[in-house]
Amino acid sequence: MKKINLAITGCLGRMGQQLIKSSKATKNFKLVSVTENRIVNKKVSGLKPQLNSKNAFKNANVIIDFTVPKCTLEVLKIASKLKKRVVIGTTGFSKREEKLIKKYSRKIPILKAGNMSLGVNLLVYLTEIASKSLGNNFLAKIFEAHHKHKKDHPSGTALMLGKGIASGKNKDLSKIMGKKYFNKKSFPYSKKINFSSIRKGKVVGEHEVKFSSGKEIVTLNHESFDRALYSEGALTAAKWLINKKPGLYSMRNVLNFK
Repeated sequence: MKKINLAITGCLGRMGQQLIKSSKATKNFKLVSVTENRIVNKKVSGLKPQLNSKNAFKNANVIIDFTVPKCTLEVLKIASKLKKRVVIGTTGFSKREEKLIKKYSRKIPILKAGNMSLGVNLLVYLTEIASKSLGNNFLAKIFEAHHKHKKDHPSGTALMLGKGIASGKNKDLSKIMGKKYFNKKSFPYSKKINFSSIRKGKVVGEHEVKFSSGKEIVTLNHESFDRALYSEGALTAAKWLINKKPGLYSMRNVLNFK
């Protein structure tokens, strides 16, 4: 199989470094470009980091981006002109930015996921099934914890779980989004979906969905121990995306969950 030429953005960040490490461990990819949002004078994995540009991405078959929304949209603007595929692991987009991503997906194949882990995407799927099965007699809430450097909250994964609950009830998450608590392990249920986010230490990722009828509680949870989960999932997504037509895809498409 011919190797896939890969570009990685945010090459000095946590996920950028992990993606480089994981891409070097597989025979399916050839790392041809790494970028950063500032001039860097040292080489990274044998490559000189560049700013996001046509020149930086011209030789890539696919770009993997785990950065911040502003950078992601900059990458998509360039990628759409070059007709390059993009895997997005960035979270924290506004509604306006989400609409822009959909607009770009009409021109190029884009795979976007708040979490690239197989286990997490299975959790989202199970959450949707549980929400549909348990019905309106059960209230739901979502807890998540990440390392102290993660800026957005609730996490992209928590929002994916919220959408799973909403989808199970045939509702829009924005209509049943409840309160957002910060650094509170204990928080209440309500008729809407309440979220609580904790940022501490080096936690890779913890997510928990609880459904309560007042007489019983159903709990679904997932804990990540290794950041390689996300980088390996992103590379699986990149390999899957290589033969796809323009459109906006998710890990649910990759994993073929119905």
